[in-house]
Amino acid sequence: MQFLKNASKLAFAGLVVTTIGLSACSTVDKILEVGEDPQKNVGPCPEAFALYEASRLVEFKGSEAYANVGFTAEIEKVRSLCRYFSTRPIEADLSLDIAFGRGPAASGRTVTYEYFVAVTRKDIEVIEKKIFPITVTFPEGVDVVEMTEDIGEIIIPRADENTSGANFEIIVGFELTPEQIAFNADGKRFRVSAGKN
Repeated sequence: MQFLKNASKLAFAGLVVTTIGLSACSTVDKILEVGEDPQKNVGPCPEAFALYEASRLVEFKGSEAYANVGFTAEIEKVRSLCRYFSTRPIEADLSLDIAFGRGPAASGRTVTYEYFVAVTRKDIEVIEKKIFPITVTFPEGVDVVEMTEDIGEIIIPRADENTSGANFEIIVGFELTPEQIAFNADGKRFRVSAGKN
């Protein structure tokens, strides 16, 4: 299995330009027509989502009080598309929208977080897990920064041509301490933007 982080944005830009050019000279019905394409996916894509217990990170400098909140982060949206046909492996891409916060007890303006991307056999086992760092710098006077993180390509081998993407999941989350996991599992949350205009 292969994870390629931050695939060429130039290649993506080319795809967007091609799609826009196509839409200008074709009808919507023609663009959406599937027909008998021999290379269409043989099944759905793997479900991609943030693990609830690991979707938020709250750093405390002391007890669980707003005044003691350091840095925070929350995965707000997970998007994925995939392609596979015949005996080829599943090729999936992944994008994460993440909001980062700087609380009253945060030290400095730059922090590095770690998040994981795991591919699993649905409800069975982890096939592979990789951890990625992401560094965020908060400009002066700014306490919330939003970013989109792209995992360019994830390659998932298939047993045979009848193996559907529905047999797999792509799960993301932050690397957390046991205390942070318990905080999330209890449904607690602190948001730096709370109470601000």
